[in-house]
Amino acid sequence: MGRIEQRFNILKEKGEKALVIYITAGDPSLEQTKEIALGLDAAGVDCLEIGVPFSDPTADGPIIQAASQRALKNGTTLAAILAMIESIRKTSEIPIVLFGYYNPILSYGPERFAARAKEAGVDGILVVDLPPEEAAELRQYTDPKGIDFISLIAPTTNTERVKRIASHATGFLYYISITGVTGTAKPQVEEVAKDIKRIRTVTELPLVVGFGISTPQQAKEIAPFADGIVIGSAVVRMIDEYSGKFDLVTQVAHYARQIKEAISLPL
Repeated sequence: MGRIEQRFNILKEKGEKALVIYITAGDPSLEQTKEIALGLDAAGVDCLEIGVPFSDPTADGPIIQAASQRALKNGTTLAAILAMIESIRKTSEIPIVLFGYYNPILSYGPERFAARAKEAGVDGILVVDLPPEEAAELRQYTDPKGIDFISLIAPTTNTERVKRIASHATGFLYYISITGVTGTAKPQVEEVAKDIKRIRTVTELPLVVGFGISTPQQAKEIAPFADGIVIGSAVVRMIDEYSGKFDLVTQVAHYARQIKEAISLPL
């Protein structure tokens, strides 16, 4: 059993919801990304999504796009990110999902990537521009390594396609709570609840909800319908705001702790 499945099983037994936090690797630096990751682990975050910066991040809103550009200017590479994760693994067992686009993996070499990612301690991958129909060219290498392939489901995904996606997905399903790119709109709780109920009729995989959630209150309202909440743009914005300040890690960890507390409290 991998770290992701184990973490969700433990949370389910305890009646708790998962907090998944996205950060862009290399923003403001890889060393600080590591410090932030460890700080988030200590703050009670259940899973990390570590974004691999890419020059054309079509699914990301302006906040994460800007972070990717800063990281690329810093010389951040996929190889260096994997080395950083390997370093995190010396002191942390937090589940880690690599989030990004296929081009950097293709350039690195899919087979080589799968072997190195496993060695470094990556638990899952979410490749935004690699739909299930095209995923075999990567999964032929990552599946045997036990690396979960996380899949996205949008509000526009019909039930038959949800079935097809879920039948091949592992780890958890990531429900996009809005149409559009990250960090540009707020999810409508009633619509999210309705759609998650529909999705649950065809899969038992954990469902996490992301895109547009930024406040403890929003997280608290959506958490009862989901198995977990994903926060991305709000954290990336905070990292940029506190970049260069001594309390960067403290501020980000405090924010994460507030979200975790909110989704752990009854409505």
